[in-house]
Amino acid sequence: MYEMSSDPKRTREDRAREKLERAEAKVRDRSEHAQGQIARALERVADAEDRAGEKVARAMERAERAGEDAARDPGPAVDEVEPMIWFRQEPASRRPAHTRADIARAALEIADSQGFDDVSMRRVAERLGAGTMTLYHYVRNKDELIALMSDAVMAEVVVPEGELSDDWRTALTQIANRSHDAFSAHHWVFQKIGDDGVPGPNGMRHFEQSLRAVAGLGLDREQTFEVIGQVDDYVFGYSLREVQEAKEQEHAGRPRSSTSSNGNSPPATTR
Repeated sequence: MYEMSSDPKRTREDRAREKLERAEAKVRDRSEHAQGQIARALERVADAEDRAGEKVARAMERAERAGEDAARDPGPAVDEVEPMIWFRQEPASRRPAHTRADIARAALEIADSQGFDDVSMRRVAERLGAGTMTLYHYVRNKDELIALMSDAVMAEVVVPEGELSDDWRTALTQIANRSHDAFSAHHWVFQKIGDDGVPGPNGMRHFEQSLRAVAGLGLDREQTFEVIGQVDDYVFGYSLREVQEAKEQEHAGRPRSSTSSNGNSPPATTR
């Protein structure tokens, strides 16, 4: 007589338990992978902010040295570094026909109504009723024109003096809402803002306000940059998605249903 073997099949409960354990292990692996990606992204944001701050600091040092050299030697000198537009005085005259703010405003109007690619020194001059060559007394090239445009947008992001809340949640929300409104009004910023990695005066004011907003939290330098970077990235990404969805709906022939169409702000960035 042969001995009968026991049933090799596992019970349904055993199989279900194993499936659940495998699913949980897979979720843990994916979660760890996602956390690693987030950590690396935050490191890149912090590195980028560090580099931008260092560039501005070096530029300011160069400008200061250039001014000291000019004071010591009033004769003709050869500058090793071309001063940025922010450190050059505007053309002096009894009554200047235009200002750099006028030029930036005209360029913004063209970019907003016709598209960034239509911005040129000639079109800006035409909008101001000036000759093209006249603009070169104020702005030396298109790169400087773009720098003026970008900083004019950042001026809209800056919270007016005296209005930034002392409460960190409210302050970050104020900054986030103004950023969203500016990005929604000037869609071309997603292509061009900050291309050179050097913020202008209003860009630095925005960064200073962000630092002031979280100053009372007792964070170290790395944590401070992480919080600021997360808020900026969230608002930038949210605004970019709005623009992309609007373009998709436009191509599909459907009316836009984005939250920005009725003036609402993005969801709260803090809890």
